[in-house]
Amino acid sequence: MKKVTKYISRKTLIYKTDVEYGDYTMNHVLGCSHGCKYPCYAYLQKKRFGNVTSYEDWCAPALVKNTLELLDRELPKFKNKIKILHLCFTTDPFMYEYDEIQKMSLSAIKKVNDAGIKCSVLTKGILPIALADLSKDNEYGVTLVSLDDGFRERMEPGAAPIAERLSALKALHEAGCKTWVSIEPYPTPNIIQQDLEAILEAVSFVDKIIFGRMNYSKETSSYKEHKRFYNECAQKVIEFCTEHHRAYHIKDGTITPLKENKNV
Repeated sequence: MKKVTKYISRKTLIYKTDVEYGDYTMNHVLGCSHGCKYPCYAYLQKKRFGNVTSYEDWCAPALVKNTLELLDRELPKFKNKIKILHLCFTTDPFMYEYDEIQKMSLSAIKKVNDAGIKCSVLTKGILPIALADLSKDNEYGVTLVSLDDGFRERMEPGAAPIAERLSALKALHEAGCKTWVSIEPYPTPNIIQQDLEAILEAVSFVDKIIFGRMNYSKETSSYKEHKRFYNECAQKVIEFCTEHHRAYHIKDGTITPLKENKNV
């Protein structure tokens, strides 16, 4: 296990999100040890505003030590507004091999559930089976953009191995929990050649699939057919989910109208 070496305090924790499939969110860690190499919006944002100084600084997570106290103060104020509280949009609540972060996340989710609010969780780490003892209204997800662990080691060097992510997610599914997968940011073929249908089959047990393109990437935009590629991928996801009676969401900007007889 890895140890948290940095702690911070915050004045507020819960806030309204503009992410299209979100509602309210909380980020009780600054930084993320997964260190994703494809463009990470959270890292770019935090560096731009001076919250972290470098990639190395970002990869050394700082835990918000007054998380539970802030929840005690803010939940009564927000409880009638929140439909679902998401963990997390700018960090990872179950950072791989960080036991202290996992314990804080479990305590936070329990506190939110005790206030009558359900949670949505997304991680590139391992979802603990202890989540099955919390509200069955919660929704637990993993990010999975490839089944290739070599690609994972190159692009998500600190994240959990793919098989471990899927195994933990399936265990929660089999325990009666709501589960989902985020296939975002999905890479173009010039980054990695892979079979999207194989990924969909691997996650076919989940209740919902979210699919989105890779943004902020020169490699993606340099791929001549990237717009057509993402349109075709999105259609595969829609057809797969329709056939298997799964919910789905295609992220804004993933599907692009194409002009006939034009290079795209």
